[in-house]
Amino acid sequence: MNAHTSCLCLFLAATLVQAAEKITPGPKGGRLLDNDPPRAEFFVEEDRTVTITFYDKDLKPVAASEQVVTATAEAPTGKVKLDFEKKGDVLVSKAPLPAGDGYKVVVQLKANADAKPKNFRIPLILETCGGCNRPEYACICGH
Repeated sequence: MNAHTSCLCLFLAATLVQAAEKITPGPKGGRLLDNDPPRAEFFVEEDRTVTITFYDKDLKPVAASEQVVTATAEAPTGKVKLDFEKKGDVLVSKAPLPAGDGYKVVVQLKANADAKPKNFRIPLILETCGGCNRPEYACICGH
């Protein structure tokens, strides 16, 4: 195998891996969580509160109903639990995220109060990705 063929094989393999890891963007610009419909989107507002919006299989917004969401910010200053309350059709954190970024936020989502929880670990990086122009925590480039 010559160098040209070898490079072409590596390019094709990388393209296939990237296609297999295609990330669905959240409609508001946040991170769409990999849960059963209605799917949840994690979005950090300018005031650092977190909004959770739910979507049907076609990514049309649906009102929050029985879902229960909590989050734990694992900031350098210590862990901070965020509780959510319903505001209109979405769930909004009662308090903002701690200052800074570069830490992990663990979101716990339950379909209802009696359901088994599903956890999502989100690296909170608010810097804008140069590839997709979304915050790094919601990047869809797959890097």
